[in-house]
Amino acid sequence: MNNLLAKKDLTAEQLAMVQSEMNKKGKSKGIAYALWFFLGGLGGHRYYAGNVGMAIAMTLTLGGLGIWAFIDVFMIGGAIEKKNEEIEFEAIQLVKTLNN
Repeated sequence: MNNLLAKKDLTAEQLAMVQSEMNKKGKSKGIAYALWFFLGGLGGHRYYAGNVGMAIAMTLTLGGLGIWAFIDVFMIGGAIEKKNEEIEFEAIQLVKTLNN
């Protein structure tokens, strides 16, 4: 998904609509790290990122007895960026659909 290519044909109004959707639905790295800090062993950060299947597995195994939760601290930033790219792509597609 290259969102820059998807956004190149949008007008300023359409870009504002995409940004508005991102402001509403986008995920924060700060919140994800806070959830990891307080609820990492239960997968709180993964629930927040929309990765429910893995979150349930973390909850059932208590974060892989802490090992999995520790490893996740290094992966949270990339996971949130990827999720935000997906949200932005969906918003771009929605705006394009609405304006056709």
